[in-house]
Amino acid sequence: MGNIISEASTEQSKIFHESIRAAIIVVVKQHLDDQDYNLRMSMIQQVLFLQGGGAGAFHEDRKLAESLSDALGSAYQVHYPAMPHEDDPDYELWRQKIEQMMEQLGDDVILCGHSVGAYILLKLLVERQATSKLAGIFLIATPFVGPGGWQIMGMALPEDAAVNLPRNVPLFFYHARDDETVPFAHLALYRQELPHAVTRELEQGGHQLNNDLSAVVADIEHVVSGRRAR
Repeated sequence: MGNIISEASTEQSKIFHESIRAAIIVVVKQHLDDQDYNLRMSMIQQVLFLQGGGAGAFHEDRKLAESLSDALGSAYQVHYPAMPHEDDPDYELWRQKIEQMMEQLGDDVILCGHSVGAYILLKLLVERQATSKLAGIFLIATPFVGPGGWQIMGMALPEDAAVNLPRNVPLFFYHARDDETVPFAHLALYRQELPHAVTRELEQGGHQLNNDLSAVVADIEHVVSGRRAR
């Protein structure tokens, strides 16, 4: 006896197939949306900005991070993590946090740091001889630890710091002459220690550069446009 297909079963079959078709369309659309999202995200330049140290530094340096984000615009995404024990920065704890963030953000990230955060970032990069590709390193009001600068036991850069930094990665230092927290003279020490770095002398702005990172933004945009033109 052959299969008997009633009108009811035909209608049920039609509804079933339409439901399957609708589900497939949703899945395909979601896949295409995910692909579009991933493509857009891959075109957004990731930036990691690190705060300075001291009580209230995260709140105070947020203005710098916001200045950077606002000026760079939607083509960039600025990440600004709160660092542990900001009132008494511990190198190992900060190093672990920074490395975790760098791992999450992947290759071609732009690294920025302010004050103590800038120095810890620099020391980390020298010591780990970063294997991940970096787009650029931008350090603001960075204290120099060692002869002529701050004296902190076990925190000075090694004598071969320059050769241990990631190769072919642009390195910039920014320092205002009227910085009353980190002496302007520290910039000259970096110029001597890391001669391949670009040093920007700013006439005024204090330790916080008046919360205006336009000079940093100009260099970041120049570096990124040069990379994309290759």
